Amino acid sequence: MSIDWTTQLADQLDWHWREHVRPHLDGLTDDEYRWEPVAGCWSVRPRAGADASAAGTGEYVIDYAYPEPSPPPVTTIAWRMAHLIVGVFGARTASHFGGPPCDYDTFGYAGTAARALRQLDDAYDGWVAGIRKLDADGLARPCGPAEGPFAQYPMAALVLHISREAIHHAAEILLLRDLYRNRG
Repeated sequence: MSIDWTTQLADQLDWHWREHVRPHLDGLTDDEYRWEPVAGCWSVRPRAGADASAAGTGEYVIDYAYPEPSPPPVTTIAWRMAHLIVGVFGARTASHFGGPPCDYDTFGYAGTAARALRQLDDAYDGWVAGIRKLDADGLARPCGPAEGPFAQYPMAALVLHISREAIHHAAEILLLRDLYRNRG
């Protein structure tokens, strides 16, 4: 029996995303998007008044530092969504599937939940469409220099890694929505 690994890898994330994650993001408000559950959160915020290390072009920027501080700061829904959009899906779609250039320094971050959800949908769709175009040879080829020390890992390993990252950060976002709704 032959297994279609491309479909298996794409569907593993796509089912979870479309059946669980994305429906639970419907109705996200701007207040939730920007809510800071503790002092000192990293977020997406207006450029005016943002820390000098913030990244991005346009009216809104993301709090960012590399290497990140230790311990890393708590992040808002806005920050976590931007991380998924840029660092998880966007940069990888650009590097591996011919998507538009995408990096923290030059991205135009969303100031509203609605715009961020559109950006997230576009970034996710680009990533999954790229995966679905990979054949067995494409899954086996090395990731290449875009993945730094993981350049020699097969694309299948990157696909699995991005699935873990997406599920992990989506769970954090949904937990923050629960906490916001029940903040008392």
